[in-house]
Amino acid sequence: MRGLTYGDIEAAGERIAGHVRPVALAAVEERTEPGELWLALEFMQHTGSFKARGAQNFLRAHGEAGTLPDAGVTIASGGNAGLACAWAARQLGVRATVFVPATAPAVKVSKLRGYGADVRLVGSEYAEAQAACAEFAAVGGALAAHAYDHPLIAAGAGTLLEEIRDRIPGLDTVVVAVGGGGLFAGVATAAREHGVRTVAVEPGNSRALNAALAAGRPVDVPVDSVAADSLGARRVSATALGVAQLGGVRSLLVPDEEIVGARRALWDDRRVAVEHGAATALAALGGQAGGYRPEPGEKVCVVLCGANTDPSDLVTTPDAGPGAEGR
Repeated sequence: MRGLTYGDIEAAGERIAGHVRPVALAAVEERTEPGELWLALEFMQHTGSFKARGAQNFLRAHGEAGTLPDAGVTIASGGNAGLACAWAARQLGVRATVFVPATAPAVKVSKLRGYGADVRLVGSEYAEAQAACAEFAAVGGALAAHAYDHPLIAAGAGTLLEEIRDRIPGLDTVVVAVGGGGLFAGVATAAREHGVRTVAVEPGNSRALNAALAAGRPVDVPVDSVAADSLGARRVSATALGVAQLGGVRSLLVPDEEIVGARRALWDDRRVAVEHGAATALAALGGQAGGYRPEPGEKVCVVLCGANTDPSDLVTTPDAGPGAEGR
């Protein structure tokens, strides 16, 4: 499989124009740290995550090439990539078979079925679902998509950076969460083209990119994080590692408790309910020693990449004591 180029991202932007929602941005004004902070609200994208970009690019490119088989498309996913694939497939009248770990959140499984996908629950980790998906494609002839490790998927994700940069002139830094590396590879490739720094953030207990950078090659890592349903790849893609090794990238790890805290803060302060995976990026700008500290005047954008989550753990019922306000 060939590497990812900036030309791939430009082509993806033309291919998916009008088929995805332009990213919404919000400025964070109540800050004590130096610099200018923006939030990219990509959780408002179709299907609730950035994955819609890659899925549209992948399926439309194959449609243009006449390589969409009658057996349809299949993908293994922790949830979000499957949702995007099923949604894009339905738009194009293509069958979608999605393999997900049995541990996938019920809200994602329900949405997958709502998009008309044939959902197969396999194993407890993404790698097991991926193995079953590969066998299904080999036997039945379905087109095998991938949650993150494909140039068309990563290129679609990279269109997000192009939109952010158009809306924030002089952008210095983009902060993204990393699982298998599709979002990171696309965003960092586009960012490098424009001289924008990329901060790649992972849970401390799910650090596929960070470990690959230390080893000089993709390696398997244990997955044990509150954000594992979306960032739980055992191994980062070779494409993502190659992009990270080109420079202009900083790799950071954040503990689960800070991810939980960042997610809670988004709800408490802004009534924004996102996945733990999305909150991982914001956690890098929290109180952890070794986190990312913007320089004075630096323009930073944090990507909130998905919101396919059960928000029930964010909602607390206030005590209805004397004088409690009825709402």
